[in-house]
Amino acid sequence: MTPTPWQPDRSVASDPWPHPPMLTAIGRGLLGRCPACGKSHIFNGFLRVVPECTNCGAPLGLARADDAPPYFTILITGHIIVPLMFMVDRMNEPPIWVMSAIFLPLTFFLALGLLRPIKGGTVGLMLNLNMLKSDAAET
Repeated sequence: MTPTPWQPDRSVASDPWPHPPMLTAIGRGLLGRCPACGKSHIFNGFLRVVPECTNCGAPLGLARADDAPPYFTILITGHIIVPLMFMVDRMNEPPIWVMSAIFLPLTFFLALGLLRPIKGGTVGLMLNLNMLKSDAAET
């Protein structure tokens, strides 16, 4: 049996919410706004996604981002912090406690600052590709 590649479900072409272009949906998600309409907020708390948009009714809560936002956050943070650590170490070879005092808080705050926008962008991408998990599929 030959595996078939995943394709988004395009059988329902007339969803009640708007479908902007992919980069627009991701950009709106990065800004913390509804990827479909861009007029309401996507988050209810720090990382809790609202069940649906209050303006257009897009089912934002069905876009289950799960492990993708932490993965991308770690990837981006590591690609910023590690080269900086090497550059500072090569320039003047500071003691370990100075390196720790600089880079531990920098890593923490960079990861914390990137996590929410990356989750919003991921939800925007998932909504645009119609990668929604229905409530009936949870069991």
